[in-house]
Amino acid sequence: MKERVAKFSIGEVVRHKVFPFRGVIFDVDPEFANTEEWWNSIPPDVRPDKDQPFYHLLAENDDNEYVAYVSEQNLVNDESGIPLRNQQVYQIFDQAPSGQLKPKMSFAH
Repeated sequence: MKERVAKFSIGEVVRHKVFPFRGVIFDVDPEFANTEEWWNSIPPDVRPDKDQPFYHLLAENDDNEYVAYVSEQNLVNDESGIPLRNQQVYQIFDQAPSGQLKPKMSFAH
């Protein structure tokens, strides 16, 4: 099996390349690890490859906060500097003076 190195890490704030949401990464799968039903629900013309890291995000858009599962190819760093409003973020992460999010010790792997 080819070794994969994740481009993003836990605590990074990212945004989706296509859809209008952003969030903080709280877990990483080295390759697709969701259900086939979830996979097949993605339209074939935008379905990403399974052989890449997938990220679990505490995500938010203009209307909602939720958990998202997103392929690496669809994420970019969020450079907005706007604080996330999802309160779960601050239950899992502490914010350093630099603004970087670090997992609280009770949640660290």
